[in-house]
Amino acid sequence: MSHVAQGRGKGGFIAAFLFAPLALYLTFVIWPYVQTFGYSFTNWSGQSPTFDFVGLENYSALLKDEVFRGALGHNLLLLVFVPVVTILLALFFAFMVNAGGRSGAGGVQGVSGSRFYKIVYFFPQVLSLAILAVLFGAIYRSDEGGLVNGFLIKLGLIDAKHPVEWLNEPNFVLWCLLFVVVWHGVGFYLVLFSAAMQSVPKDIYEAALLDGAGRAQTFFKVTLPLLWDSVQTSAVYLGIAAMDMFVLVSTMTSGQFGGGPDHHSEVMSTVLMRNFLYFGKSGYACAMGVVMLVLTMILSVITLRATRRERIEF
Repeated sequence: MSHVAQGRGKGGFIAAFLFAPLALYLTFVIWPYVQTFGYSFTNWSGQSPTFDFVGLENYSALLKDEVFRGALGHNLLLLVFVPVVTILLALFFAFMVNAGGRSGAGGVQGVSGSRFYKIVYFFPQVLSLAILAVLFGAIYRSDEGGLVNGFLIKLGLIDAKHPVEWLNEPNFVLWCLLFVVVWHGVGFYLVLFSAAMQSVPKDIYEAALLDGAGRAQTFFKVTLPLLWDSVQTSAVYLGIAAMDMFVLVSTMTSGQFGGGPDHHSEVMSTVLMRNFLYFGKSGYACAMGVVMLVLTMILSVITLRATRRERIEF
């Protein structure tokens, strides 16, 4: 009986400590999702306490909204390129700073100055997105004072009288934003992959080198399989980041909440915020939020399943 009473007392103690965090999570995380889902079936304006139930009208309007469909296409484009480019660059740099140097008396080691390179690569991660927007706004300036235009003018590739307006060119603006996201994210995932690589026994690399494997073979046959769990997790996080992009698009591009020129840099989050705050179509914006949530969850599940591999033990 004493053991049963002791078990009940321990269970009650644990439940008491779990209750407060669970209540906070349900109140501030789950409940807003439930409210958004409910508002998506109404014509709520965001300011009036009264609204009418409109059923699936908001969702049917989304199918006809060309701006939203274009924004969805931009998000899907970013969803392909942001994870792939960021992960490939981060893996390459992590391999070079950890195992890309010549093997000497100390065994496998990184390239010369690898510690310095880690700091340099990670530096963009300490900058906030607001600072990045200002920094790259100056780099992409449409006059000769912009870094990109100034460099191309010096090389004679463009005319000084007709510099390129990078953030106002429909064919360039989305790729300019993609570059900023990749530049900002590579350093973080380099550190993540470096930490995973340092847990790999050096004997594995040394055995591969003794068998005559080059750098490319060592990377694809040894490093990548052993880091696959970290790569899988990174792909999910980068995919979620590609589905957002609100801060950079809204601060770096023209238009109300960004998206310019002529919606060529539009993403779903900027369309959502414009409808919510500017047009007063909050119920419609909530429907967009629900679509973004569902798409993000589906893409996360697909990514996890598509990249699933048997765990490698060593």
